[in-house]
Amino acid sequence: MLHNIKSNNIMTESKTTEILKMAILMEHRGKAFYNKVAEQTENEEVKNIFKLMADEEQTHIDFLSEQFAFYQKNQKLNPDKLGLSQTDDSIAKTILSPNLKKKLSAVGYEAAAIAAAMDMEKKAIAVYSERAESATDQSEKELYTWLANWENDHLNILAQLDKELMEQVWYDNSFWPF
Repeated sequence: MLHNIKSNNIMTESKTTEILKMAILMEHRGKAFYNKVAEQTENEEVKNIFKLMADEEQTHIDFLSEQFAFYQKNQKLNPDKLGLSQTDDSIAKTILSPNLKKKLSAVGYEAAAIAAAMDMEKKAIAVYSERAESATDQSEKELYTWLANWENDHLNILAQLDKELMEQVWYDNSFWPF
């Protein structure tokens, strides 16, 4: 019986470590993606948006790395760090500025990058949400719920920008029925 309890604890421990490593890797991939788009776009304002998104991913990397180190040392997550704020509203306002929307083409490279970024954010939300649902430790559940919400903030920003770009194309091409 004692062996079973020990085995289950080790399994939970390794699952937490595994999911934290996977989360850090996903955030590194997101950061690399956003940095690459920023590097390849010629428009300075668009470049800044993708740099902001890359910075957000770095914030996630730092946060997750702290949690990983704390977990490795204490075999639990650091609940004191879970109160960090979500995505800053100024990012959304900057990203959704009318000036920026005029500079993006809904069929251009940046618009394709936005669609790819939305996919990436959806996958992160799914991973974090699934882990939050299956977690038995309350602080772990809170961590993954918090991360899913943070990624959802990013997705909402990107989805709004994507929607407005599509509407602009519809308007420019007289696709509206009225």
